[in-house]
Amino acid sequence: MDDSETKSADRIEPASDLSEIAVRCADSNLLDFAAQLAGLAEDLKALAARPIEPTPTLAEPDDQAEAGFPGII
Repeated sequence: MDDSETKSADRIEPASDLSEIAVRCADSNLLDFAAQLAGLAEDLKALAARPIEPTPTLAEPDDQAEAGFPGII
């Protein structure tokens, strides 16, 4: 390796090149984030389209009071 190659290999990248790299990384991260948000929106739309089914309970609160459970009024 001659002196010119050694100097170019050891040189530090100019700030403008680093800024450009940072911008590209940020753009890529934002695109990934936007894709994740779009997927989440699709999941939420699918959930919203499903009917809400009531959760079965063992007994209504009035039935428990009549059965003599203490502390339930």
